[in-house]
Amino acid sequence: MNHAMNRRTVLRGLGAALALPWMESLSTAARAAGAGTGAGASAVPPVRMCFWYVPNGVHLPAWFPQQDGSLVELPETLRPLAFARDYLNTFRGLTHNTALTNGDDEGCGHGQGSASFLTGAQAKKTQDAVHVGISADQLYARHVGGATRFPSLELGCESARSGNAFGYSGTYKTHISWRTPTSPAPYEINPKLVFDRLFTEGSESLTRATVADRDFYRRSMIDYVMDDARRIQKRVGAGDRRKLDAYLTGVREVERRIQHAAGASASADKRRGLDVPRPSGIPEDFDEHLRLMCDLMVLAFQTDTTRAASFMVTKEATDRNYPWLGFTDGHHELSHHGGDVEKHRKLREIDRYHIEILAYMIEKMMSIEEADGTTLLDNAMVLYGSGISDGDLHNHVNLPVILLGKGGGGLRAGQHSNCRAETPMSNLLLAMLQQAKVPVNRFGDSTEALPGLLS
Repeated sequence: MNHAMNRRTVLRGLGAALALPWMESLSTAARAAGAGTGAGASAVPPVRMCFWYVPNGVHLPAWFPQQDGSLVELPETLRPLAFARDYLNTFRGLTHNTALTNGDDEGCGHGQGSASFLTGAQAKKTQDAVHVGISADQLYARHVGGATRFPSLELGCESARSGNAFGYSGTYKTHISWRTPTSPAPYEINPKLVFDRLFTEGSESLTRATVADRDFYRRSMIDYVMDDARRIQKRVGAGDRRKLDAYLTGVREVERRIQHAAGASASADKRRGLDVPRPSGIPEDFDEHLRLMCDLMVLAFQTDTTRAASFMVTKEATDRNYPWLGFTDGHHELSHHGGDVEKHRKLREIDRYHIEILAYMIEKMMSIEEADGTTLLDNAMVLYGSGISDGDLHNHVNLPVILLGKGGGGLRAGQHSNCRAETPMSNLLLAMLQQAKVPVNRFGDSTEALPGLLS
């Protein structure tokens, strides 16, 4: 294995580019050469940080474990994550005091909750303008983004359009990622555009030509890089050949599903006679939409294309419904439950469904091998939660937040922490940033790194 091989960590061909996953052969070459690029360039896998957001709070009685300490019995909503119990941390008592309204000023609990979720900052009441704070994902992206093709990846599954409320900009309800206090990072909702962004490279005209050629002839992006792939296969060990084959198969499967979703959504729009069909690549099936976004995040992390990602499952205050769960009530409508037993039941179903989608991604991360017997999840931190606890009250106390992964080692997991009342959630974000080696002693309204999380 020579230096040139070590540098060949991206498969390329006429506008297409597929970064390689971590492989032992490339890692050995990197150690020998002392340099390189891409996921295979280092013997030590990087830390990835991923932030999920769900709107409207949760049904709290089914969320929190009953006992502190080791996670033995998971609550009803979190049971789909039982297989990953040893990677899971749950918390009671985390609060975003910054999301609370100032004085007697009436606020928008939804927008304040989502805007504060990753910033730990107060969303200012500025009507159409915005001002909040830099988010944890973007702070991490600043720290490590120069080592990857994309500093960060922002995804969602619902349009970011939202109206103002109580004098607060609707932007607060549709963004959790903020590059600066006044610059939200817009998210992409089209899986096809995300795929094309991840797996094409070159001039804008060359990229457009490659994508158009692939779409017209229904070819795979992998077809364009097979010459490079064959050369790599001849020069790596048997184990890495199997890993490369599995990776290419996985990329092709995601691409195939995106192509199928594009065709299915176009057919459905035509049947309905829609004058303005949805953009090609956005699935009609919301469940498939969510899972494709999970797959794309995993691929981006696996190939070290980015190390920071955020995912808004839906925007805050959404009234999306979930008919496949057996009811068509809007989520926001249900969150204003007023103590109604049937609304609580439906909220539990939605909460559990969201956790099942998270579990889908976590299981994939656990299956991807990296260095020294570790997995992608061993080298990641995945934060999941909502900026509101009880949707009926619009409150931001005792937030439903969980954390999965071991952050490259040194992050304790498999425990439930009963924090003192109104512990800033920023303390958890600060601990995560410190685990990822970001040189910071404060974040948002933090008072300290959350005790008991870092070993």
